[in-house]
Amino acid sequence: MERGRMFAVNRFKVWQCWGVACLWLTGWLPVAAQGLPETVRQALKKANIPVDAVAMVAVPVTRDAVPRLRVGADRPVNPASVMKLVTTYAALDALGPQFVWHTQFLVDSVPSAGVLRGNLYVKGGGDPKFVMERIDAALQAVREAGISVVHGDIVIDHSVFQLPPVDPSAFDGERLRPYNVTPEGLLVNFKSVILKFTPDVAAQVVRIAHEPPLAGVTVDTVAPLQHGACADWRSTLQARFDQPSAIRFAGKYPAACGAREWPVAYAEPTTFAERALEGMWRAGGGLLTGQVRKGAVPATAQPVHTAHSLPLADVVADINKFSNNVMAQQLFLTLGRSPGGAVHGAPPALAGVGTFERSRAWLARWWPQRLGASVPPPNVENGSGLSREERITADALMVLLRDAAAHPVAGPVLQQSLPVAGVDGTAVRMGERGLLKAALGNARVKTGSLRDVASIAGYVQSQGGTLWAVVGIINHPQASQGRPALDALLEWVANQPR
Repeated sequence: MERGRMFAVNRFKVWQCWGVACLWLTGWLPVAAQGLPETVRQALKKANIPVDAVAMVAVPVTRDAVPRLRVGADRPVNPASVMKLVTTYAALDALGPQFVWHTQFLVDSVPSAGVLRGNLYVKGGGDPKFVMERIDAALQAVREAGISVVHGDIVIDHSVFQLPPVDPSAFDGERLRPYNVTPEGLLVNFKSVILKFTPDVAAQVVRIAHEPPLAGVTVDTVAPLQHGACADWRSTLQARFDQPSAIRFAGKYPAACGAREWPVAYAEPTTFAERALEGMWRAGGGLLTGQVRKGAVPATAQPVHTAHSLPLADVVADINKFSNNVMAQQLFLTLGRSPGGAVHGAPPALAGVGTFERSRAWLARWWPQRLGASVPPPNVENGSGLSREERITADALMVLLRDAAAHPVAGPVLQQSLPVAGVDGTAVRMGERGLLKAALGNARVKTGSLRDVASIAGYVQSQGGTLWAVVGIINHPQASQGRPALDALLEWVANQPR
């Protein structure tokens, strides 16, 4: 058949399952209600992207609706970060929006007069967002529990996850980019340093601060200013990150840039948690006679404080709005420790050690139970979309979105977590391209980008008042040039009368 035409009908019989409900459809049913809208087709043509590199589907979320647009939707494609919808929806369904992670602080002796004559243990629970503010609060709680001096070691236990060693540069050679940070049982501040630059024009230098403080690491505190345009200020600084013990700046900082921040993944990620916890413990006034090291919590250790994570609803919002890869992977690993099934009442207790293999097996059980055995399951590597191997069909994503729209608990949280086109998160730049009008503020979509991949998936409220599930994925070397075609898809849906 020829793409781009209004298909007639084809006689067939098929089970279509939307979550727990299935409709037996027989007789005359449209194979595809419509091919690509002309605006989408023209945008693809301008980007030199063929139609067969595209997977798109758009359908009202109501259970009895059939797709109004469906092209290439049954072909497995790389979705990039749109795969986070699978991870986050499965987690909301199985763990519940109020689920929290726990980071435990334990001791092997009784502290006295502020002194612990033994070890302080920190047992990670897989918290996806154990960042500086929350670490500071936890360490303050430990001090308030009567420990300001540790005459022993601080021991970090990562055993909640069992993970193979991974080179952070393996994916694309960008080992210092925070999006390549790998998961960990005790993930501290995303294993990243935030460098802060403040020009001091009077002194003709830029003042440099960093957080968190890192034990055994020195960072240059000033660099010369230079005149001229801001341009590529990071290259102009000539930063040196090759030595784990030092961060140096051999160049100059353009005064025209004003105050800036630069997040950088630490050069030696396997020691980041130790360096950061020691640095923060000492910066808060704590004393330590020993070292910070990895190890296991003994069975006889007693808890002195438990730090609770943000609730899952907040974590999901961070993952989807800002496409945080390592948070998505922490969440995916947590699913492998879940008993499975939709949560009813209190969040479920986790058990066992998290591994990617166990999480994939868990998802393989959850998928047909929630979405139906006839819906092709995704091929998931790590649950974040930061993968060359992950695959899913646009049809499968459409079924997931429709199921979520009807989910009384997980559905509203998932929708609220998605970036609003032209307004916030990774979708804010959609407004800058000037192609969206009706869709601005009316589309909530997860975006995805990889080399050779551009994608969107989410919901659009049309002018006719109908909520639509929309998926658009491009797999092609020119995919990055195809963003206007995805904008055109959203705009076409937003302009539908019903």
